[in-house]
Amino acid sequence: MRQKKSTLGEHLALLSVKYSVYPNEVFQALILAKQTEKAAVCGNLTVEYRGKMKGETIFLITKDNDVVAQFRVEEEFLHRKDNPFESWMSTDKIKKKIAKQNTESVYTQVKDLRAGMKRVNLKAEVLEIPKPAQVHTQFGNTVMVVNALVGDETGKMKLCLWEGQIGSISVNDKIELKNGQVCVFRGEKQLRLGKNGSLVVLQPAKHVKPQIAAIRS
Repeated sequence: MRQKKSTLGEHLALLSVKYSVYPNEVFQALILAKQTEKAAVCGNLTVEYRGKMKGETIFLITKDNDVVAQFRVEEEFLHRKDNPFESWMSTDKIKKKIAKQNTESVYTQVKDLRAGMKRVNLKAEVLEIPKPAQVHTQFGNTVMVVNALVGDETGKMKLCLWEGQIGSISVNDKIELKNGQVCVFRGEKQLRLGKNGSLVVLQPAKHVKPQIAAIRS
């Protein structure tokens, strides 16, 4: 699939939306793959350098060994220092794609979560909820915060909860997080709800009553 220069940025933006990576990450992976002539990893995508043809560089993008896209890129595009990544994400086509994807609720697995990701949808189980701690904010007030541990079949990650969010889940609950974000705190990745995020319990924990053995006289 040959992409014209005027539409290549939009094509990278579509890939970034569909596979939850930033356009700049895809762009940097293209450059690295070309420089090293080896595969470059970009989130859950792999970018491979496939050679040159008529002054253009050919790239192959795969996910789990399945082909996602193959296209040619002009040398001038790869050497640009001012690619308008934000404007690529602001076209009507990309906005419609984002809106549709949010409606369809595409879920990400824990193993694919990376620092900086936004609009994260995740289904997981609550594994641990430690005792809440008091922290002082930059505004001078004190709030309660807890880093619950959640996970799925692919991995585990901390979920940062504040104030009223803390009592909304229990250990062993099956939860759904929508429009969350992945941040880094003290060198460790963690999930946060942010301003537009939501957290609901899909399946409450099953509390099994302890069985009391009969006492024989």
